[in-house]
Amino acid sequence: MNLEVTIEMPTYDYRCEQCGKFQVTQGIKEKPLTKCPTCGKPIKRLIGQNVNIILKGSGFYSTDHRSTNSDTKTDADTKAS
Repeated sequence: MNLEVTIEMPTYDYRCEQCGKFQVTQGIKEKPLTKCPTCGKPIKRLIGQNVNIILKGSGFYSTDHRSTNSDTKTDADTKAS
C-alpha cells in the first residue's frame, strides 16, 4: 500500500475587540498570540474545528471498502485459524 500523508500548518482563529476576527497560520508548538498584529490590543484565540490533514493513497475513498460479505472467512483466514 502506498500511503502519503500531508500535514500543513494549522490555521488558528483569533478575535480582537477592535479589529474583529482574523486567522493566523502557526505551528502546533508555537505559543498563541496575545496581542493583535494590527492594533496591538489583547486578543483571544477562538476554539475552532480546523482540521487540515490530507490523506492520499488507497483505502481512503468510499469505493475502497470491505465487501458486504466480510462476515464470511476467506481462504487465507481459514488457513490462519
